[in-house]
This record gives sequence, structure tokens and C-alpha cells, in this order.
Amino acid sequence: MNGNQRKRWLGLGLVLMVCLLGISAPFQHFAAFPNELRLFSGQLKQLDYVMPVHAQVTVDPHILQVNGSTNHSISVDLNKPLSLQSNFSGETTMKLKLFGRIPFKTVKVNVVPDLRVIPGGQTIGVKVKSAGIMVVGHHQVIHANGKKISPGELAKLQLGDLIVKINGQYINEVHKVARIAEEAGAAKQPIKLTVKRGSEFFETKLSPVFDSEDKAWRLGLYIRDSAAGVGTLTFFAPDQGVYGALGHVITDMDTQTAIEVGEGQILQSNVTSINKSQSGEPGEKRAHFIKESKVLGNIERNTPFGIFGKMNELPAHSYKDQSIPVAFAEEVKEGPAQLLTVVNGQKVERFDVQIVHVTHQSSPATKGMVIKITDPRLLQQTGGIVQGMSGSPIIQDGKLVGAVTHVFVNDPSSGYGCFIEWMLQDAGILLKQDKENLKAA
Repeated sequence: MNGNQRKRWLGLGLVLMVCLLGISAPFQHFAAFPNELRLFSGQLKQLDYVMPVHAQVTVDPHILQVNGSTNHSISVDLNKPLSLQSNFSGETTMKLKLFGRIPFKTVKVNVVPDLRVIPGGQTIGVKVKSAGIMVVGHHQVIHANGKKISPGELAKLQLGDLIVKINGQYINEVHKVARIAEEAGAAKQPIKLTVKRGSEFFETKLSPVFDSEDKAWRLGLYIRDSAAGVGTLTFFAPDQGVYGALGHVITDMDTQTAIEVGEGQILQSNVTSINKSQSGEPGEKRAHFIKESKVLGNIERNTPFGIFGKMNELPAHSYKDQSIPVAFAEEVKEGPAQLLTVVNGQKVERFDVQIVHVTHQSSPATKGMVIKITDPRLLQQTGGIVQGMSGSPIIQDGKLVGAVTHVFVNDPSSGYGCFIEWMLQDAGILLKQDKENLKAA
């Protein structure tokens, strides 16, 4: 065997060793060892990586205890589960050295104050008034000369635009617009509009046209100032007095534009019947507001993860003081879970579901998990996920982990859910954190 052949076989041997090392359990466990951990104060967590080595762990025991030790440094056997008990909120660094000498891993540990919320599941009525007048369509006005024109289109207004001021005055009530159009048309004066499109503001002028058929001054616009519907309460945080619901943004039914909330209310609601889901046709909850539209709270924000505001009173059939812990996004795993929702009247019931897929997200995104209804009772009563079920809390291992958001049209037994962490952030309860380097523990 010449020198070149020996080098070739040596190279192949090294490649084989690297491949075997890469697929070996200890190497995979090392790769899976987190760079960062987040815990709630008082939370107990186990890291089980089955690595046949001993290590020296140093950490601030005031914030985090390892294997129950109150010492700053402790020797551990990584072949056994590593028990972490968080104490007080703060940040610490957990350093591991193999055999007490060789640097092995440095883990940043962030302990945040304990957070418990009361899970929802109740069906609620939702009334939202936008922070202006929303443009939802154009229409043609018949001029005296017989021509059809749309003053709104001439003013460059688009569907989804939000008219926030008319002639310098804030406006969010449709019924006032007709009077303004009448006065401006009679005076042959254009109307000055301040319009919000996306995050940008601009000004334009619109001249009303007298409709020869309706005998009235028209703007050539279809407009709307409010929306109403039914959804599900996800959680109530008693310490902060705030709630979260729906799990997805409220959009205008015609333009599919997110409604910017000016004011709004959530109301107690009663489920009267269920239109069952079937493949290709999602069903819906039929409900009505009760007790003379009993107001439970206000609506302050409408975000991609639902609606949020202050709650004055819990709805009937709530869990009252039965608060439960919440889970960070990285704690959610595939496996069995439960869903809280109402299928009749106001009674919240618990149903079995399966979390069949989890997307590990480093930043807020709506499709965090895929769930499948497995409970025969719920499938028999609803056919799966129905409209109005959005916001139903998902419980796993005794923790609130997320909320139902959407149904799969072709398979109504399945749908998407969002992580509860993102809802808690939008509610202002949980601070947003940089998770760019966070790995699942």
C-alpha cells in the first residue's frame, strides 16, 4: 500500500469516526443542551441528557439551585437527570466543567416572577368600534349629466383606509357622515379628510356629488364604524386585572383589514346551538348576548393574537380562584392536552385533544402548534373546531400553553393554535424577550 492509499484510507477512517460521533447519543445530547433557559420563580425543571460524565456546576444559588444544593459549586453526574429549582427572579449563568477542569457548557438562566392565570373557555360576545370610519367599498353616484362617478375613488381612497378626521374633527360614527356630506355638498365645498393607511397618515379632499336618483349628496363610499361577533375567553390575570381572548385578530369582513380599536366591549353570551363542521364547510357556534348585554370588560387592543383589555367581572361558570401556571413557548410538546370550551349554554367543559405538531418559534408568530380533536363527545357535538371556538384555552400538564386560532377547512377535527406566551406579551403581562439564541430544553 503506497502513501497516497494510506492517506485515502486514513481520511475515510476519520470521516467515519466523525459520522459515528455525530450520531452517537452523548454527542446528540450535548448538541441538545440549551444555551439559554427561562423559568418562572418556584418552577422545578429537569434536564435529562444521559451523558456518562461527571461535571462541576457553578451557579448563583440565590436564583437557582441545582439538585437541591445551596452551594455555589456542586459536582454532578450528567448520566442522571439534572434537577433545577428556581428561587427568585433574576439572571444567572450556569457553568459546567467536565471533571471540574474542562469547560463544557455555559447556560444563561433567566428566572422571571411566577405567573398564574385563570383559564377561560367561556363564550363571549364581542363589540368593537373602530378608531375612525373604515372604507369597505366604492360605489358609483349618478351625476345630473347621467355620468357615473365615485368621489371616493377620485380622492384616491382605498379599501381598508381609515378616515380618522373630517375637516379637522375626529370622527368614528357613520351616521354623522351623511350630514357632513349634505352640508358640504350644499355649500359646494370639498371635505378635508385625514386618512390612515397602514401605519401612514395622509390628507386628501373629497367633493360630494348629488345623486340624481337618490336625491342626496353622496361620497361614493361604503363605510363602516363597528363590528360584532362571538368568540372565546382565553384567560384572566387577576393580579393585573386584564384578560385575553380569541387568539387571532379581528378583521373587517369585507376588506380583511385588521380593525383598529377605538373602543369596545366583551359581553356575557349564551350558546344556543351548534352548526356542526364538516369537510370543506366549517361550522359555527350560535349564541346571543344575555342579561341585557351584561358588560364584562372593555377592549383596548386588537392584535394578531387576539383582543385584550380590562375585565370588570368574570363570566358565569368561570374557574374563579382556580388559577394555573402558564408555559413558555419552548415548554410545549407534542402529546395529549385538553381544551376548555362551551358547546351549550354557558357551561365550560374539558375535552381531550392531541398536539400533533409544535413549531419552535424564536419570535411571535400565529401558527405555533397544530392540534387535533380526539374527544368523541366534542366530535359528535361539533364535528371538530367551529367558528366561535377561537380563543379556547389549551391545557397541557396542568399549564396553560396556548389557544385555538383556526380550523382546517378540509379537516375540521384539526386546526392551529398559538402559544399563550405571545398572548401574555400582547396583554402586557409578560415582558418581551430576545429569544434569538434560545433552544428547546
